[in-house]
Amino acid sequence: MIRVRERKKLESILKGFSKVKLLVVGDIMMDRSVSGKVSRISPEAPVPVVLFESEGFILGGAANVAHNIRSLGGIVSLCGVVGKDDNGKKIYKRIVEKGIQTQGIFFEEGRQTTVKTRIIAHHPHYQQLVRVDRETTDHLRVSTSRNLSKFLMDKIRDFDGIVVSDYGKGLLTRNLIQTIIKRAKKSKKFVMVDPKVKNFFFYKGATVITPNTNEASEASRIAVIDQSSVEKMGRKLLKRLSCDALVITQGEKGMTIFEPHQKPYRVPTVAKEVYDVTGAGDTVIGTMALALGAGPRVSVKDAASLANYAAGIVVGKVGTATVGKEELLEVIKERT
Repeated sequence: MIRVRERKKLESILKGFSKVKLLVVGDIMMDRSVSGKVSRISPEAPVPVVLFESEGFILGGAANVAHNIRSLGGIVSLCGVVGKDDNGKKIYKRIVEKGIQTQGIFFEEGRQTTVKTRIIAHHPHYQQLVRVDRETTDHLRVSTSRNLSKFLMDKIRDFDGIVVSDYGKGLLTRNLIQTIIKRAKKSKKFVMVDPKVKNFFFYKGATVITPNTNEASEASRIAVIDQSSVEKMGRKLLKRLSCDALVITQGEKGMTIFEPHQKPYRVPTVAKEVYDVTGAGDTVIGTMALALGAGPRVSVKDAASLANYAAGIVVGKVGTATVGKEELLEVIKERT
């Protein structure tokens, strides 16, 4: 349950989402699913035979972050790279259909657009059997990198904030990351980061960094045992990263916020049922960025609280999912 005063505050923040303009920079991906029923085991190997029923694809990675922001009513532009292949064209078309601005998307010859294919069985219950990844993780060509960097340098000042979605697919190098942070600070814009471990400490100086428990554990070299160990790793990383806030997302346990000179702040989960956590981190960072962009009086705690409600909705859905503004508003009202 939340207090009426808190509910009104969150509702007020939500109303401001339509005026927020965000730039998402990161690895653009396609999430493809192949679904069917399983009734027998293959005679060729001890694996289930999936009788095909349907397939579909939705936006993944940085594109899913942008989709979440758009679904919640924000104005969003996506910056990244796709291959000059059929999947690249397909995902670009879907991005346009969702109302996401595409001036910062570049096509690169010879690069394979990242596609994650999940084979899903629906019998006797929902279960992901295997995932097949197609991707190129090499760094960008010099010409592509130059064009992308120029776009960022010219456009960062036009947005309320920058969201960096790092899936480790080769786009985000140390130089590009530090250039984004430096340029954003000069333009007085916040930078939110969903990091990957290999680039973790390149994000020093970002405004808010949102690793999950495993990423925080690996980066801090502290084993996840209990809440005390989470708080220990959080304090260590906050000091080393020199960010305004570190938010460790903990799945069904909610999240913990770390800010300088303050005690760790727990945000317990509000999810009723957890079916699939795929893409929940995208929902968290997208919602938090919208909240922080909605006004100077919005705290990281307010933003995290709102994001927690949004994540509680998407984990109750199957596959990579988004949440709508009215859907989020309804859940907040139910909790009063």
